[in-house]
Formats: sequence, structure tokens, C-alpha cells
Amino acid sequence: MRVRELSESEYFQTFGEPMRKLEAGVEPPFDFWSYFEAIPEADFAAHTCCDGIVDTVYEDPSGRFEHVLVNSEDKNVFMVIVLDRREGSVHGHRLLDLNKLYGVQPNTSLERTRGR
Repeated sequence: MRVRELSESEYFQTFGEPMRKLEAGVEPPFDFWSYFEAIPEADFAAHTCCDGIVDTVYEDPSGRFEHVLVNSEDKNVFMVIVLDRREGSVHGHRLLDLNKLYGVQPNTSLERTRGR
């Protein structure tokens, strides 16, 4: 299995306007968890996504790419798995840190929000 971290440019090439948020509970077109498990630890940049919780999935307008956002323990940080529905394979992955991207400083992590 080829595990590929997408560059920012490659990642944004899988977008289109408008991206459509899929309803909760929609099954992915194929199993991607073995790919997720093979992502090198360094690609997580010290963020923990080990719970494997997915609350949000987006689809590009063509229906080709699906962006599966795997939650991390840190607020607004996700490991995005990009599924290529046409090829029936994982296109790649990218850590999406909205705090860094938009200059937001979260005052809490999910761990603390959950009362742990």
C-alpha cells in the first residue's frame, strides 16, 4: 500500500466549489482504515488521532473526491484522508490544522472539553 502525504497544492487540487458536507452516518465508498493506520507518526505532527472519530466528511462537486476528517484530540485539528471514488483508492492524506491556518489560538483541547 502506498501512503502519500499530500502537499498543500495537491490537497487543494482535490477541492471544488462548493464542497458538500455529507450527512452523518454515510458509509465511505471503501474501507480506508488500514491506510490510516499506515500513516507515519511524523505526519501527525505530534497530534493524536488514535480514537478514529470522524464527525465530518466533504465531497467535491464532481463526486470524485471525498475528504474524511479524522478528529484529533486538539480542537480544530484533523487528519484528512482524501478518497478517490473514481479510482476506488486513497488519494493521500494531509494534516489540517485550522488553528495554524487561520491564526486561531484555541483555549482548550477536546480532552479538556470532555472533562478529563
